[in-house]
Amino acid sequence: MTQPYFWGMFVRKKLNKSGIVSIQVLEKIAGKSTLVKTVGSSSDPTEIEALFIKGKQLILALKGQTSLYFDKDNEEQLVNLFFNGIRELSLVGPELLLGKLFDQIGFGAIKEELFRHLVLTRLCYPASKLKTTDYLFKYKGLSIDVESVYRYLDKLNNKQKQQIQNISYGHTLQVLNNEMSIVFYDVTTLYFEAEQEDDLRKTGFSKDGRHQQPQIVLGLLVSTGGYPLAYEIFEGKKFEGHTMLPVIEAFKAKYKLEKMVVIADAGLMSNDNITELQNKNYEYIIGARIKNEPKSIENQILSAGLKNGESIAIVKNESNRIIISYSDSRAKKDAANRKRGFEKLEKNITKGKLTKRHINNRGYNKYLKLEGDVKISIDKEKYQADAKWDGLKGYSTNTALTKDEIIENYNHLWQIEKAFRISKSDLRIRPIFHRLKGRIEAHICIAFCAYKIYKELERQLKNKKSDLSPQKAIDIAKTIYKITIQTNLSNTMHSRLYIDKDEQRQLIKLFDL
Repeated sequence: MTQPYFWGMFVRKKLNKSGIVSIQVLEKIAGKSTLVKTVGSSSDPTEIEALFIKGKQLILALKGQTSLYFDKDNEEQLVNLFFNGIRELSLVGPELLLGKLFDQIGFGAIKEELFRHLVLTRLCYPASKLKTTDYLFKYKGLSIDVESVYRYLDKLNNKQKQQIQNISYGHTLQVLNNEMSIVFYDVTTLYFEAEQEDDLRKTGFSKDGRHQQPQIVLGLLVSTGGYPLAYEIFEGKKFEGHTMLPVIEAFKAKYKLEKMVVIADAGLMSNDNITELQNKNYEYIIGARIKNEPKSIENQILSAGLKNGESIAIVKNESNRIIISYSDSRAKKDAANRKRGFEKLEKNITKGKLTKRHINNRGYNKYLKLEGDVKISIDKEKYQADAKWDGLKGYSTNTALTKDEIIENYNHLWQIEKAFRISKSDLRIRPIFHRLKGRIEAHICIAFCAYKIYKELERQLKNKKSDLSPQKAIDIAKTIYKITIQTNLSNTMHSRLYIDKDEQRQLIKLFDL
């Protein structure tokens, strides 16, 4: 029987077990039929036909248009009508998911649409600003000149950067229930696709292995949980140990914080840094160089005979302690690393690649020694003696926290290492192609915001007990499109999400998109 269709609406006769026929109006959307209304029920054939006609009339009333009739012989006509009516196919998933988080954090207070586009694109298609404009045109239909992007970066750096950081801080404070007593600090280097140095971009020790390219040093402060708090950039040859106090001091003064525990890696903490922290009444937990401690403390460490999971506290003076912990898994890793370094030295000696300039105390070169005037060999006794330190880890602190609390808090330092890893890989913060200092800072600010949204996505996925990683959720969002069609019956545009996978439906349901 021919049934009246109007873009998915149709009338159905449904035979019930009782023998009574129900007349229903349904709408088919994305392959799924949804009940619009039950017109009525009857077992009388004449009344059934009357109800059927009433169902047709209901469709006309709902749509306010003349009905179109199709049967299976005219299927191709219906298909052509649909495809000829398509006016737009646009990627909307990233805006639905990441845009929602953007607004929840509060970044919507920045009224520049370009800011929103740059941050969200950094999350789903991290690339140069030129490629970003190509992406926005291809997938969002936005025609944005790259020069307008550069002009906006100048405005962002000059007028909006502080507001953006304040928004991020306020949201993080809310997430952490107004608890901001512990902060983590670390640095990394970001290199440039350039050859010439300037006042900011200079060659230096590169954590990316790009020692010949100009770079900057990026200092990052994060909270418990790894939420970004503040950042600062320094010239490329700046000693990383001299970057921490300026960032921490500025952050503490800006938000009027009275007490803070600073947690950092041993590489950032010179004796001068520790003295300055103490003079400014900061508490700290840092990685301790336990092999460099005085003989009296070394004896206490090695004589403790710690077993897996055990720890001890050693008092250095009235305000400082060293916490020592032992782990079997760390011992295996330390031993494997030592062996790998030893074998590399042996290989290089055999090939004649080591000279007098390699005799220093860096890394595993400390096992080298000179014999006579020219011969280099490995000090195997020193190598074997180092085994006694395998599995031991030290933490220096002036806090009153218990040793378990100190170890637990220090172990959260991996959050900042994760922040750098995500920024460099998923968000591709480097290499940097900008030349002007203000635009470099604006580029870092965009990445800072993108990482904040990434962390909020991670937090909400965890709270919703989802197995999805943030990157997987973003990848799914990048497959969600919107189709907009217009029939030849009116000027009305009709839009629907194109959803054909369970993972898309689950993401939409999970975040109520």
